[in-house]
Amino acid sequence: MSRPDLRAAVWGSPIGHSRSPQLHRAAYEFLGLEVDYRRYEAQPQDIDAVLSALDAEPGRWLGFSVTMPLKAEFARRVARPSDRVQRLGALNTVVFDAEGRPDPAAAAGENTDVEGIIRALREADDLSAPHRMGLIGAGATAAAGLEAARQMGCAAVTVYARTASRAAPLQDLARTSGIELEVRDLTEVTTDLGHHRLDAVVSTLPPGAADGVAAQIHELAAGLPLLDVAYDPWPSALALSWEEAGGQVVNGLTMLLHQAVEQVRLFTRSTERPAESLSEDEHTAMVDAMRAAIGLSRC
Repeated sequence: MSRPDLRAAVWGSPIGHSRSPQLHRAAYEFLGLEVDYRRYEAQPQDIDAVLSALDAEPGRWLGFSVTMPLKAEFARRVARPSDRVQRLGALNTVVFDAEGRPDPAAAAGENTDVEGIIRALREADDLSAPHRMGLIGAGATAAAGLEAARQMGCAAVTVYARTASRAAPLQDLARTSGIELEVRDLTEVTTDLGHHRLDAVVSTLPPGAADGVAAQIHELAAGLPLLDVAYDPWPSALALSWEEAGGQVVNGLTMLLHQAVEQVRLFTRSTERPAESLSEDEHTAMVDAMRAAIGLSRC
């Protein structure tokens, strides 16, 4: 059997747990496009070798989905980073031109994690414009969370960091975004929950890294929405504690779904069946097909 001419992939490390292939394949099947979407395990030092190998293979590349630890490195490599990528210093999406060569130096960069966070949070009840959002973690996904907070009309953000110095780029971003930013130690999350200072929380930490916080939640999260982006394993200790405390938990797969929907729109623009040409009902059906592919129910 011949390999499909259209190709795309997700890059990162670790990458074996990624559900992006299921999401993208479901979307392309809905669109009637044959796209070979694969995983590539890579660290920053591996990028050139992998790109060289991919360039030697046949097929037209639509784009790359990019996960940690490659988001900042690819942001430096793409020729046309969006304004958002330039501000955040990180991307999760590389889009190739009609020629389809896997060359970041001739590609555009975008960060669809922002759409993923906004749409995931809006699946939580009655959350439209939180006043103060809490971000657990200070890496690339936290930068996307800060941008999401800005777009949602949030006036203030508190970042809870394991290492305060890592939040310095977020402080610069907040100044240019007009958002009041406070940086506190990770252990102070429960203090602020107890004082009812937060309207929503996004945990951007990798699996297991928030377990210490989880053990201290108790009843403090009652009525408060949490998006935990670490979806494998699920439910996380933090999600379990949050739900037991009466809070609303949004599965990290919901963010993964919505950022992938936006990636599919960008990847298929130059194909014979662009996702952005779908009617509203067709778009809803495509998203439902993607949701079903990863066994995700609505919040």
